[in-house]
Amino acid sequence: MTQRRYSAEEVDAAVEALSDPERFGHAQEIVTHAAPGLQRVLGAALQQGGWFDQAHDAQLQAAAGTEDPSERVVAVQALVEEETRLGMLVGVSVGFELARELAARRNDGAEGSEA
Repeated sequence: MTQRRYSAEEVDAAVEALSDPERFGHAQEIVTHAAPGLQRVLGAALQQGGWFDQAHDAQLQAAAGTEDPSERVVAVQALVEEETRLGMLVGVSVGFELARELAARRNDGAEGSEA
């Protein structure tokens, strides 16, 4: 199966379309159902990508160990923001692959039922 490539314009239009909150109803139901499995996949992808390794642990220790309370809050906030960005990027990648897998299975089933 050839993987579909998307132009920047197609992605921009799709992201704009996602601003409609009603678009997420079905997606939220599906993701809620699949959350435990998706969490395992996301965790494994982050681990394999080296995002939660010794360097991450060192950053966590440094942020938590900051003596000044206001500086500690800033350091922890920066770490949380970075983890959120990484989780989002890897999560979107997992979502792309999930959509591709679902489409492939649907296409395989349709081809098999026509035979």
